[in-house]
Amino acid sequence: MTSPKRRIETDVMKLLMSDYEITLINDSMQEFYVRFHGPQETPFAGGVWKIHVELPDQYPYKSPSIGFMNKIFHPNIDELSGSVCLDVINQTWSPMFDCINIFEVFLPQLLRYPNPTDPLNGEAAALLMREPKTYEARVKDYVQRFATREAANAADRPNA
Repeated sequence: MTSPKRRIETDVMKLLMSDYEITLINDSMQEFYVRFHGPQETPFAGGVWKIHVELPDQYPYKSPSIGFMNKIFHPNIDELSGSVCLDVINQTWSPMFDCINIFEVFLPQLLRYPNPTDPLNGEAAALLMREPKTYEARVKDYVQRFATREAANAADRPNA
């Protein structure tokens, strides 16, 4: 067994044994969904998102591809595709990181501390900078409308 393949299996097993709800796609350890809950004490609290994760053959040397399947209103997440603009995924990924880091550290931090100066969703970024209370209300509205367990279960890949 090659080292990346063993690492993929180890990391996915860690996720499967964690408290996260994981759904493997086609019984593959390289593509799966994770149910992600919005961090407490943020406008995203109470939300449930279905996150699509794809691990490349070169994982952990190459970062995973992640995307939100159901809608979220956030400056660094594309509303239509669900793509995530996150330095640690896109540029500074290290083999020292694993899948658990994405869901326990990187995504919660991104939701807690959006970066409106590097947006994928310009409307969310502008609202956050100019009218933070309106931004927060819009986030909460999206959580109620699009981030329920039912919405997460029903979400399909936008590009499929």
